[in-house]
Amino acid sequence: MGSRTEAGRRGLTYKPYMTMTPHDTKAQFEQVLQQCRNLFAGKLHDYGAAWRVMRPQTMTDQLYIKAARIRSLQTKGCALVDEGIVPEFMGIVNYSIVALIQTEKGAATAEDVTPDEALALYDRQAQQALELMLRKNHDYDEAWRSMRVSSFADLILMKIFRTKQIEELSGCTLVSEGVEANYMDMLNYAVFALIKLTLENDEVE
Repeated sequence: MGSRTEAGRRGLTYKPYMTMTPHDTKAQFEQVLQQCRNLFAGKLHDYGAAWRVMRPQTMTDQLYIKAARIRSLQTKGCALVDEGIVPEFMGIVNYSIVALIQTEKGAATAEDVTPDEALALYDRQAQQALELMLRKNHDYDEAWRSMRVSSFADLILMKIFRTKQIEELSGCTLVSEGVEANYMDMLNYAVFALIKLTLENDEVE
């Protein structure tokens, strides 16, 4: 109570911890997705839709590389290559979306979509991720805001290993929702991590 009184005397507005609204979360989520989309569009310009030849299993392995590097940097606390974990989380967002596209359309033998078509496919998956996040965020009441960035990295790794196991089973599971649900969760965990790292300036650990 003393801090509130002192803040009042100084003419400050007291803001209790964790007062974000669902609208704030939606806006932050969309802002991060836009940053990832800009990166995707830039690479689409430079490389085209060469990723269309990649099978979903390859995308899972690419996601593992990104998540493993994040975990390594968090554990070691330093990097010999001057790149932090933010680009890796952005890569996880974009690779997850590509994996969802590939799972739905199947791998091609060559580029078979225009840049505009590729961006439309990207936007559809990103919109589905946003809608899923809003539903889950309603049910879990913003619990992710109390999580550490390192926990998001661990959860992504867990989802990757689950996905690899489902792939080894050729998709024949007993109770799992399938690889698509895991890719979508990886995407959303990575966006949450990026919100904390880039918009709220949380520590890496």
